[in-house]
This record gives sequence, structure tokens and C-alpha cells, in this order.
Amino acid sequence: MASRRYVLKPDPHSSHSVILRWLGDGRGRRLLDVGAADGLLSRQLTARGWRVTAIEGDPALAQAGAAHCERMITVNLGRWVPDPGGPFDVIVYADVLEHLADPLRVLVELNHSLRDDGSIVISVPNIAHFYIRLLLLFGRFDYIDRGILDHTHLRFFTERSLLAMLADAGLSVSRFTATPAPLYQVLPARWHKRWLAATHAINAVIARNARRLMGYQFIVQARPKTWSSRTTGLHG
Repeated sequence: MASRRYVLKPDPHSSHSVILRWLGDGRGRRLLDVGAADGLLSRQLTARGWRVTAIEGDPALAQAGAAHCERMITVNLGRWVPDPGGPFDVIVYADVLEHLADPLRVLVELNHSLRDDGSIVISVPNIAHFYIRLLLLFGRFDYIDRGILDHTHLRFFTERSLLAMLADAGLSVSRFTATPAPLYQVLPARWHKRWLAATHAINAVIARNARRLMGYQFIVQARPKTWSSRTTGLHG
């Protein structure tokens, strides 16, 4: 079976765009891209001056992505979590934790490679999105090829369960936002007009302000609690 082709989501309100804005220029800092696919984020990060190590489980995608990072590690994280050779200034888990049977274990083990003052960035779909709630109201929970109900998703997150997992992983959240439904991905190109951009921008504001109900994906930046305590003067 051919490897599934993931694509960069370039619209300014997508999870990829938010992650790239948050991370900014690398200036030679080290970053671990977990679930890198064929390097769709790695190539953007490398171009911004990050020194990228990537992890991908699909050999074909890993081979394609190897050219866009310093090192590509091909491993199925459901079976084994490798030592990626840290320390890293940032670890990115973009659209990957929902594909793992035990995302907490992967977070804890890979985060040992994070610098004490480093941070992680995570994006996951919101299973409590309004559309999913509406489907459940009508007794529907049908898996599809892409989106929140992607048939490869093994774990589902609400805001509460995501925050609980991060706390269990010893992380303190420093930034939290949500993205709107990906209109540019679901609507045909002939509809990509100014009115769609305006509608999408309004939806982005709604998603950020009512993220539990209208957030399509959650995006979180977090730091180890030990570092957060030192920098804020808190202890214990």
C-alpha cells in the first residue's frame, strides 16, 4: 500500500502556520520534529535556521524527508522510543500524538532529550468540536481518510484530557490556542476567493475564543515544570 501523502497547510490560521510563527528563526538551535512525514515541516524549519532531527515511522516518507533535516530516524514509536541524541531546544509534536496508542509514554521518554530551558509544541485535533458533537447527536461516528475522525487516529483529545496528559508528563503550558475548521482543505480551489479568506478569518477568531466547542485543532507550547518553577520563583 502506498504511503499517505501529507501536505503543508499554508493558510495563516492553520496549525502549521501557527507553529512556524511561534518558533520563528532557529539561529542554529536544535529541534526534534516528531512524526515528520516527508519533511513537510522540517524543510520549513531548516530554511528558518533550525538544526532539525526528525523521527518518522513510515520508511518511504522518512526517505523522502531525510534531505530536509540533519538526521532522520526511522522508527515506529508505538514499538520503541529511541534516544534521538539531544539536547534539543524545541521538540515539535505536530499532528502525531493522536496516532499513538500511548502518547504519554512517548512524550515522557522523548522529553528527556529536551534542554532544561527548552519547550515543546503540540498540535492535536479536538474531538469535542461542534461538528463531532452534532454527528454524535445523530448517532454518527464514522471514520474517514482525513480530519478529526481520521481512521488512523488511535487517541482522541478534549481540552481537558490534553491538559491532563501534559500535566502527567511534567509539563507546564505557556501558550494555548485553537485553529478553525480547515476551509481551504475541504472546499474546492475555485472557491478560494476573498470572501472565503474573510470567512476563515472570522472563524479563526471564534475558534480562539470558544476553543472547546469551535476549535478544530489545539496548539500548545509547554515547558518542563522544573524550569517553569525556577523562572517564576515558585517551588514544589
